[in-house]
Amino acid sequence: MLVEHSLFFVLLAYRYLRLIVNVAAFLLLRPIAVPENPLLTSKDVTVVVPSLALEQDRDEFQETIRGILTTDPLEVILVTIDENVERVKLMVDSMATTKVRVFSVSQPNKRRQMVRAIPEVRTSITIFADDDVKWPKTILPWMLAPLEDEAYGGVGTNQKLRRAVDPLFSQRVWGFLGAMYLLRRNFDCAACNYMDGGLPCLSGRTVAYRTKILSDTAFTDGFTHEEWNSEYQLNADDDNFITRWLVSHGHRIAFQYHREAEVETTLEDNPKFLKQCLRWSRSNWRSNITSMFIERHIWRQQPWSTYAVHLTTLTHWALLWDIGLLYYCPKEPWVFWPVVTLMAISKWIKFVGHFLRHPVDVLLLPVSVVFGYLHGLIKLYAACTLHVTAWGTREGADANDAYRMIHLTQTAYEQVLETKDSVSVTTEFFPHAIHLAHDDLY
Repeated sequence: MLVEHSLFFVLLAYRYLRLIVNVAAFLLLRPIAVPENPLLTSKDVTVVVPSLALEQDRDEFQETIRGILTTDPLEVILVTIDENVERVKLMVDSMATTKVRVFSVSQPNKRRQMVRAIPEVRTSITIFADDDVKWPKTILPWMLAPLEDEAYGGVGTNQKLRRAVDPLFSQRVWGFLGAMYLLRRNFDCAACNYMDGGLPCLSGRTVAYRTKILSDTAFTDGFTHEEWNSEYQLNADDDNFITRWLVSHGHRIAFQYHREAEVETTLEDNPKFLKQCLRWSRSNWRSNITSMFIERHIWRQQPWSTYAVHLTTLTHWALLWDIGLLYYCPKEPWVFWPVVTLMAISKWIKFVGHFLRHPVDVLLLPVSVVFGYLHGLIKLYAACTLHVTAWGTREGADANDAYRMIHLTQTAYEQVLETKDSVSVTTEFFPHAIHLAHDDLY
């Protein structure tokens, strides 16, 4: 009995200490204020948008670019693929702006598209943005505020789901699960950033970096030649790599949780959402294992984030934890019912703000609870398929998936080179060559 009770209190403390402290940290977090006389302005910003630029996404893509332009950055750089570059140029021409330039790479690959843009940046701050985001006009001052301090190298902001107009019931359910995913992410990022400056990952949906970090040839080489399991060259998980790079090189990270910096985004509102979850889970496995057991900087620099976020990749299996807690919990009412109450509170406490804005969504809370339990199966399958990098949810994104996880054999590498002309090889596989020609920009 003593052993069972001891095990119960260990399980209870391990799981809910994280929640209690994170709730307190989330409530205490305040964003870094915008200074009255900032050194950095919108003219110090270049926004880079990698995109496949599919025809069916044209209106949404154009809306994203117009929204970014309303924040008045110095320039917007669009990087698409060769077969769609003329379409993007025509779209830009129709917008009657001189602030947008267009470049392309041969194959769909977000890392390669990002790297293609970096040498073209002429400002001290680079912001990467997805092609389906909606920015508030007030976002740039909030993203630039932390970068007034040279110690900061990267800045992220909170995100919310763009709610569908007149959705079907099934779309409402899938959309609710997507909204809950973003809310949990906001919560974890804000709480961990308050505790020790860490966070799960600086999301690539919208994120700011110092250009000099990105233009470092060591960064570019690492970014374009990351390996997974010493067997594959990994080109997926771009935002995880950059987040780890900031940590390993001593750059502080800020998370600006504020309504005036809140980015709207879209997620799948159909069963494809499960494929998104699978892709995110694989990325978490690969990146968190790398952070904890290969690079290992986080144990010393971000101990709370290591416990509260990174270790959960290995230890957080919601259904098993809840079953174990109830099984070992003493059955005395004064213990059992408070534990059940705590378990119930944990299912909704992160979403209070959302439910205040959208009270009708409270009716869908049981869906979130059930999905949280079933997500363990997605997580388990992801752990068994870490060699897969397929996007899974976007037309054309997986047409050349082999470039996102290249098997590191001499034969395979030579085959990759044979499929590309010399310019493509230089700019996509050895992008530091471009930087050498642009050193005068920095």
